[in-house]
Amino acid sequence: MSTRTLFSIVESPAHPDFSHLYKQLDIREVRLASMRKAISALKNDTPDYVVAEFFYGYGNNYAGVNVSNLDVFLYSLQKYAPHARVVVLVDRRERQFVEKLSALFPLHAVVTQPVREQDMEPLFGD
Repeated sequence: MSTRTLFSIVESPAHPDFSHLYKQLDIREVRLASMRKAISALKNDTPDYVVAEFFYGYGNNYAGVNVSNLDVFLYSLQKYAPHARVVVLVDRRERQFVEKLSALFPLHAVVTQPVREQDMEPLFGD
């Protein structure tokens, strides 16, 4: 089995560190500190998985056009890695808004925080 690649987009301190789990599953993790860096990385690397936090775009936070912090990245993902599986981590208070995002983009899984390794491991089986 060839090594799979995972983009871990860490935009807040609440993003759990599953580096150990990814290593156990023979998944190469690329940690990125912003959506801008993640979009740039797509041009050189094709992820099999993406793990990112969801932040709903209240009011005009995202120019009133996008649902969340993930929209622009997910549009780019459709172009550069259309088969990548997206795992969204969400705070329980914002869980209700993820449906708006899933209406626009295919999501592999939505996991409500706090998240444990045992919640994540089954999401990476092929």
